Order: sequence, then structure tokens, then C-alpha cells
Amino acid sequence: MPAATPGTPSLLRAMNDRAALDLLLTHGPLSRTRIGHLTGLSKPTASQLLARLEAAGLVVATGTDGGRPGPSAQLYAINPRAAYVGGLDVTPGRVLAAVADLTGTVIASHEVPYTEGAQAVDQVTEALGGAVKAAGLHRSDLHRVVIGTPGAFDPQTGRLRYASHLPGWHSPTLLDDLAAALPMPAEYENDVNLAAVAEQRLGAARGHGDFVLLWNEEGLGAALVFGGRLHRGWTGGAGEVGFLPVPGRPLVRQVTRANSGGYQELAGVEGLPRLAADLGVEPASCSPDGPGAGPHGPEVAAAVALLARAAAAPEGAHLRFLQAYATALATGLASLVAVLDPEIVVLAGAAIGAGGEPLRELLEAELAELAPSRPRLVPGEVLERPVLHGALESALAATRDEVFDTSR
Repeated sequence: MPAATPGTPSLLRAMNDRAALDLLLTHGPLSRTRIGHLTGLSKPTASQLLARLEAAGLVVATGTDGGRPGPSAQLYAINPRAAYVGGLDVTPGRVLAAVADLTGTVIASHEVPYTEGAQAVDQVTEALGGAVKAAGLHRSDLHRVVIGTPGAFDPQTGRLRYASHLPGWHSPTLLDDLAAALPMPAEYENDVNLAAVAEQRLGAARGHGDFVLLWNEEGLGAALVFGGRLHRGWTGGAGEVGFLPVPGRPLVRQVTRANSGGYQELAGVEGLPRLAADLGVEPASCSPDGPGAGPHGPEVAAAVALLARAAAAPEGAHLRFLQAYATALATGLASLVAVLDPEIVVLAGAAIGAGGEPLRELLEAELAELAPSRPRLVPGEVLERPVLHGALESALAATRDEVFDTSR
């Protein structure tokens, strides 16, 4: 169909269609009358719109609004089977894949643990294939996938940077090999950026156009959002704050070869057990069901267990430990705040979340002394699989733009 031009009836219809589809995503099933009221369309126009969308397979009749006074009205909803997307969360220890329908409902997931010598293409196809099979679909049914990894793929060279600790992901032909193995379009995004997407769409950053997400798990990183859009930088490395030189640690040179930097060594999880021991905190055990349990490596699990126990009883050695960790986090975060002046800072990742409200209050007090502005610090709300949810939300946004475009 020829592209619509401004002011043409086809463009106006497409705009009304998209408005109605977005309302159905936001509110769930709606009647014709309610859609007309929310869009400002007349009843005949709303009826024509719904008939058009139903014929296109984008909406389905779901029942009636019985129980209200007067005759029952037919309800309409987004057709969840109109499109499916996939998301993958890649860490050094495993690849986790999930499939969601067009409404965003996650219908299946599958995890593949890393095995010595495994290559990226095999990991991705196995994990995605398992999720697709569990969903009762075929890989060709997926409209798009988004893959989240540590580091970022350099847009000039296609090589993965800032993630030398990710085994099997450094072939110079990797993106071409993945494109050949996957029957659908695939996009790649930094894992912390995807955690920010999840918070922006589903969590603590909803309604905020300018924010920083500070993340601490296997690595220390940040996501930067300006004007509602991720800022990735020239090589995709914006937010790799673990490489920041900071006071309190010797300068780290050849940082990409070391895969570390001053801020990572000051506030990263690997140093927290030693910091706790120096301050008189007894080691914490990581039982399968206790603090620190979860889908993390042993360093993260140990740090989470210590922080959770300290936050539960923030006094004495526990309080000193939380204070020292807050100072370490604030040392690097103050640089971000001074340069970016964000509206809010979302605190995310297992090793920050475990500190809870006591850590947040201490960090806020430290930042007030170190930074010229005082953004509000808010805890992340997407606590389960935030990177995976961000990958799915990113895939859904692009897919909805395509399938909801009724002007084509």
C-alpha cells in the first residue's frame, strides 16, 4: 500500500487505530462506547475502527460487560496471538530465554547453563528453541528477538567490547553467524540498559524521561536515559562506569585487558566479603533458601547474603559495613550526578537491592555531601529477571510499531 501522506483519510484512520490499540494495551478489554469516549471518536467511527482491527487479526471479542446497568456491551481486547517475541539474558554462567505474546504476557522460558567450550550460536539457539517449544510454537513464529549481554557490540566493528569475561562471544563473525542461525530479526543490547528499559516500562522509572540506573551484580554498571531514550555512546560503551578512576583505589591501566577499573574494584561485589571481614562482620552462609540464594555466581551470592543480613540488623559492625559500602557507591555515583544531573537514580541489581532501605538512606546522605545536585534515589521495582523483561519489552515495542501500523 502506498505510504500515507499527512492529512489523508488513511493516515487519520491509522492514527485512530493506533490510539485504540494503545488504549487496549493499557486498560485491557474495552467496549466500543468506552473506546469512543477515550479517543473522542463517534460510535459509528469506533465501530468501523473495531471492525477493521478485528478483520486484521489485531483485536478479538472477549465477552461482555455484564453486571452493569443496562444492556451488556461487547468487549474487545488485543489479540495476544497476533505476534510473538523472544528475549534472552546472557551471563557468563547461563543463557536464559523467554517468549511473550503481543500483550506482553510471558508464556514460556528456558535456561541453558554454560558448559566449557560452548559457543554463542549454540547457546542462543538451544535456549531460544527450548522456550519456543515450551510455548507450543516454532522459532519462525517469533516476530523478533532481543538479546541482552554484558558489554556492547561495537556498531563500527561488530565485535563485543567491555565483556572479556563472557566465554564464547568474541568471534569477529558472531553477529553474521547468529543472523544466519535465527529465522527472525535479532537485536543486541547491553544488559544494564535492558534493566533500565524494564524499569522505564514496568517499574520505578515510569513517567521519568531523564534517569540513571546504577547496577551492581557480576559487574558494576549504569544505564543512562535522556529524553526517554537510552544513551549508548559512540561504541556502545556509555554507562560502563566500572572503569571509572576513583579516589580510594590505585589507577587501573589497560582497563579493557584487566576488564576492571577503579570503581569496580572499590564497590564491586568481589571486594565486599573482604570489606565486611575488615569491619568485624562474620561471614554469611549462602544456603539454597537463604539470603544470597538465586541465579547468581558465588561472589554475588556471598555479597548479597552479607548485605541482606546487615540490612536486617543495621547496627554495630553491620552498620559500619553498610556505611562503607554506601561511601564506595557514592564515590562513583557522584561523578555521574555531577555530569548528567538526572531526575532520579534507580538502584538496581542484587548487590544493591539486598541492602534495602538502610543502604539507600546511607547512600543518599553520602551523595548529598559529594554531588552538587540531589536526585531522588529509588529502589528498582523489577526484581525478577529484569534484564530478560527489558529484552522482551524492547522486542515488543518494535514489534507493536510494525504490526499496529495499519497504514501499510
